[in-house]
Amino acid sequence: MIHDYKTSDLDADTIAMCDYAVKLTRHPELVTEDDVIGLRDRGLSDEQIISVVLITCQFNFSNRVTMGLGLEPPPGRSTLLRRWLTGPAQDYDWLKYDEDIEPDEE
Repeated sequence: MIHDYKTSDLDADTIAMCDYAVKLTRHPELVTEDDVIGLRDRGLSDEQIISVVLITCQFNFSNRVTMGLGLEPPPGRSTLLRRWLTGPAQDYDWLKYDEDIEPDEE
């Protein structure tokens, strides 16, 4: 799944969220209201859509800061992302972390 989520066994709604996150990451200037409407048409609530946007933006922000300063990501940096995973985001398996994995192993 890490290398190509489209070939995994994710459901169509989760793939649509991933497609949106990829578009927001690679071509944010091309994201339009129609993209959001498409997620709503799949049954995602505005709160769920905002969660996808915030998770995507936070991940991209932290990566750009780290790369922009020429730093190696510190062990356990994903701990911050875990804080975003509250409310409706907990219903999506692809957003869940394996609690048995120590932060340094991620």
